[in-house]
Amino acid sequence: MTDSRFPSLTVIDHPLVQHKLSLVRDRDTRPIQFRQLLREIGLLMGYELTRDLPLERRPIETPITAMEAPFIAGPVTMVSILRAGLGMAEGLRELLPGAKEGHIGLYRDPETHQPKEYFVKLPAEPGRVLLVDPMLATGGSAVHAVEVLLARGVPAAEIRFLCLIAAPEGVERFAGAHPDVPIITASLDSHLDDKAYIVPGLGDAGDRLYGTSHPEPEVR
Repeated sequence: MTDSRFPSLTVIDHPLVQHKLSLVRDRDTRPIQFRQLLREIGLLMGYELTRDLPLERRPIETPITAMEAPFIAGPVTMVSILRAGLGMAEGLRELLPGAKEGHIGLYRDPETHQPKEYFVKLPAEPGRVLLVDPMLATGGSAVHAVEVLLARGVPAAEIRFLCLIAAPEGVERFAGAHPDVPIITASLDSHLDDKAYIVPGLGDAGDRLYGTSHPEPEVR
């Protein structure tokens, strides 16, 4: 599904994705369930994310005859924006077990809401880059992550950004900064609140993924 306001945005409205997204949003979903759901959604959304991967023909032998068979052409690299991006990357890893992986460590300053970079590790010759972060809120982290990729020689045409939910403010900022980079999401939510959280959103994805927002019951 597309939105006329944002030509670079695709919203995946598949029933399974939407059902699992509702479970992720639920405040009572525990970290172990949250992690499993992010992995499953990442895998499902990966089909749309990889729809335009280039193919090349190579000769193979089937049990019946020889043929020119289609294979993905060139390398593919998953790049997680740490730390929450790791949850969705697990699903992509199942879909593309031969893909390379990279990581960009960013956090949002609680006062300025601007991204702060603390770690970057990318493979050489990444090819098509699937950039992953569950949240596109203000857009600052995603915009910065794309700039990191561009500075390291990745063409904008080879970058795809995958997020679970997005705010209109973030999409507008991202599309303004990087209009040639497609955004694939499961939901375009209503707006950002005064703390720059997405509404209705799901809270802090990283905290919910790793159980760092609320005390967990003691394991006995």
